[in-house]
Amino acid sequence: MGKMASEAFFVVVVAAAAAVVLANALPVRSERGGVEKDEVNIWPMPAWVSHGRGHLYMSNDFVLSTEGSGYGDASGILKDAFHRMLAVITLDHVVDANFSALHDQPLLQGLRIVISSPKDQLQYGIDESYKLMVPSPEKPAYAHLVAPTVYGALHGLQTFSQLCHFNFTSRVIEVHMSPWTIIDQPRFSYRGLLIDTSRHYLPLPVIRKVIDSMTYAKLNVLHWHIVDTQSFPLEIPSYPKLWNGAYSTSEQYSVADAAEIVSFAQKRGINVLAEIDVPGHALSWGTGYPSLWPSKDCQQPLDVSNEFTFKVIDGILSDFSKIFKFKFVHLGGDEVDTSCWTTTPHISKWLKKNGMNESQAYQYFVLRAQNLALSHGYEIVNWEETFNNFGNKLSRKTVVHNWLGGGVAQQVVASGLRCIVSNQDKWYLDHLDTTWQEFYANEPLTNITNLKQQKLVIGGEVCMWGERIDGSDIEQTIWPRAAAAAERLWTPYDELAKDPRQVTGRLAHFRCLLNQRGVAAAPLAGQGRAAPEGPGSCYVQ
Repeated sequence: MGKMASEAFFVVVVAAAAAVVLANALPVRSERGGVEKDEVNIWPMPAWVSHGRGHLYMSNDFVLSTEGSGYGDASGILKDAFHRMLAVITLDHVVDANFSALHDQPLLQGLRIVISSPKDQLQYGIDESYKLMVPSPEKPAYAHLVAPTVYGALHGLQTFSQLCHFNFTSRVIEVHMSPWTIIDQPRFSYRGLLIDTSRHYLPLPVIRKVIDSMTYAKLNVLHWHIVDTQSFPLEIPSYPKLWNGAYSTSEQYSVADAAEIVSFAQKRGINVLAEIDVPGHALSWGTGYPSLWPSKDCQQPLDVSNEFTFKVIDGILSDFSKIFKFKFVHLGGDEVDTSCWTTTPHISKWLKKNGMNESQAYQYFVLRAQNLALSHGYEIVNWEETFNNFGNKLSRKTVVHNWLGGGVAQQVVASGLRCIVSNQDKWYLDHLDTTWQEFYANEPLTNITNLKQQKLVIGGEVCMWGERIDGSDIEQTIWPRAAAAAERLWTPYDELAKDPRQVTGRLAHFRCLLNQRGVAAAPLAGQGRAAPEGPGSCYVQ
């Protein structure tokens, strides 16, 4: 069905079934610290869920069938995702059941997937909806997954994986509470996680592990804050000396590395948003090209008076356009201290010649960088300071990235611009004193009641700034708090959102599932990146 028809269908179904979702979403704790079999443990909670109380057993030859699908899977996205799903379902246990002893038990033979669109190009706003149906034990042959795009199907596979459990007695994979019908789509089209490879270099295997973990919570944008004041680890062929700003020759990313990360993410339904932060946060640029600094003694922001500055930005964006295919590029624009411009003689002279003060020069720089991005086919994301200072001058193709606090998103959408919410008091992962409950309770549409303006909030993002994290502790700093925000961005806003206590058991279950899948997610108890308080079951930590 078409996008509008699909959306209308979902609205009707979700409205009619809201009570069912709420009833199924309330977790029940076990006396033993485990999870009751009749508990719905899916994270993030789908838009609509119906289930029974039967039990199915997965065949040892569980297969993927795409009979009748309009999608040919030429690039292997679906096949690879299916095999990854089987791997996380078994959790490296040895499935050695004696299936002959289960001759009278219903076996689930496979999963039939029907995808409408033959295309697999990933872009912003792609339809990520799906419908998953698992049969009753009486007619168990195949489960069915229907989706308009392969990326909706990937989400359906993630949901199906959470319905499956390894039974240590029978040594078989079980699907509890059958039959299942799940109808689902995301609340917001942009559901992001920022990683910062300037403050600490993140090795490629670490980035790939982060991407894989994002898929489990249905996040779909990796915001790659690649460079900053401290280091410039990415190869830029147009200006190869920028690479001199890396910490060391072993802490760098080649163009091929970056392209591989983009491809790896795309096959998992995740876009990569690349960022160069200008004109501030750019001291490392001058390591290779000192003329980008206002002076040797006053090194940032970038020299607004130097045409070479904008040639370099243009070259970076040109090289970006060959690697990063997402609709947007992030141009930063935050925390700009313009004092170097007024205290450096040649820049001060340039300002006077052009009739600008330092705030006008800041606006000139941001808008000129925006025009360069537009010339390379990008739409733009800028941090909120640009809006706070000259919002009416920004390109109408700008998405304002809120980070300083509340109330800004409301002002942005009232002006007709789009917004991403990442308010630092709630969604900054490096703020270790911010609990998962605060992450969960943060509502991107706070005080935005106009439906047209609500649609301008395209989503939100949790930010893993890298000053005090590296490959050794990034996973336990991201998870499980990022999962709390992920449900806010995926699941319809309802009574659950108003009381995090209603979801504690379900999130604890998801955190344990992450651990079982090899993701070093921290306990729920305590602050971010907390350690277990003592011996005990994963489900009570």
